[in-house]
Amino acid sequence: MDINAIKQRLNSLQATGTKKEKVDYSKYYWKPKQEGKYQIRIVPSSINKENPFQEVFVHYGLSKFPTYALTNWGEKDPIVEFAKQLRQTNDKENWQLAKKLDPKMRIFAPVIVRGEEDKGVRLWEFGKEIYMQLLGIAEDEDYGDFTDINEGRDFTVDANIGDIGGRQGIKCSIRVKPKTSVLSSDKSEIKSWLTEQPNVLELQKKNSYEDLKDILKRFLNPEEEESEETVTVEDTKDEDPILAKAEQPKSNYTLQVKPKATKADKFDALFGDDEDSEDAPF
Repeated sequence: MDINAIKQRLNSLQATGTKKEKVDYSKYYWKPKQEGKYQIRIVPSSINKENPFQEVFVHYGLSKFPTYALTNWGEKDPIVEFAKQLRQTNDKENWQLAKKLDPKMRIFAPVIVRGEEDKGVRLWEFGKEIYMQLLGIAEDEDYGDFTDINEGRDFTVDANIGDIGGRQGIKCSIRVKPKTSVLSSDKSEIKSWLTEQPNVLELQKKNSYEDLKDILKRFLNPEEEESEETVTVEDTKDEDPILAKAEQPKSNYTLQVKPKATKADKFDALFGDDEDSEDAPF
């Protein structure tokens, strides 16, 4: 038996099993990639025919990537619960931390980009400022329902480079078109646009309750992630030499020992069975 060939095959299977398929999110989301003017049309949502806007809440700054709150799926979120517990104290630092832990609202709307109709409906993500503008236009009787497929209105999106949270990025402003227009002259195209729409909560990763607790723990005590001890386990002399060569190319293993508990572990009590507990971790 060729041990080297077996090892190569094992490595190739392990690599294939861990490889993740890359998702082209540009098929599902739209945003201006450079400065300029864009013309879009907000279409009726297939998720909620009464409201084209989907409010989604996201935790920022707790890990490398934004984390979608479990409240979006109608479930309890440990980070949200922890922030509420912090606000039950009179500690100023606790309140500041709670504000940072609160998920931030982002809004998604299904849109057709004029000139790119062949790409179908995509989701446009924006913040509170543009959201308030759109809601104000929607309630203005002079404009009416701008999502109407027969007498709706397009929007001009002006994209310019500007300061966003201390960094340079594309900032958008909107202007509603004064004239009404049909969504499309092709009825089959309209039908597909109204039914074939991406759903942000199906596209984004849904973490488990325990996953979010782990993210919160690492955020509260990032130094613990680096604290681990190494234990050396020596090879036994009576091992089969072929198996030892094939499966144990090194003479020792690295075992991770759970670090000692710190003050961050105390927050576990907030998710336990004792609902009357008033202990805070700080």
